Amino acid sequence: MRDQRSIQLVVLAMFVSLAVSCVQSADAGITGLVKTKLAADGQVKASEINVDTMNGVVTLTGNVDGQAARDRAVQLAKETSGVREVKDMISVRTGAESGEAPDPNRTVGERIDDAGITMRVKARLLDDPVVKGLQIDVDTRNGVVFLTGSVSSDAERTQAIQVARATEGVLNVEANLR
Repeated sequence: MRDQRSIQLVVLAMFVSLAVSCVQSADAGITGLVKTKLAADGQVKASEINVDTMNGVVTLTGNVDGQAARDRAVQLAKETSGVREVKDMISVRTGAESGEAPDPNRTVGERIDDAGITMRVKARLLDDPVVKGLQIDVDTRNGVVFLTGSVSSDAERTQAIQVARATEGVLNVEANLR
């Protein structure tokens, strides 16, 4: 009787673990899809918008040059498969100058490549047993991966950087992990 109860508990734990893994993987996939749509869109500068997903809720943050770009980013996120809700935390710059260097002319292919790298790195971070992937934001620009977020130890920080560096297409990793 006790053995049967133990088996039931183990099976239940496996199902719960599988469900959590599926949600995390689905969220990473949604983030990647939204970033890909933003990168492919001519009106939105994907490098100016951060995308985070938790349980199908997409949070958009960053600074854009105009309301039209903000509205378009929100629309693209809402139209993405698997998105339950979009939290718009994008700010519109109000100054005459953006204060940033001009964005180099990049092809759609280059932007999609970066979005694909971001998606692969995020998925690998979520799958890693040492790294808390939900606490790390991943952005990619010209093959350089930027990791931002919080980690609980130097070992987790080192592992996150190693995971990103080992991902196909990554040229370099810049980590701002605290």
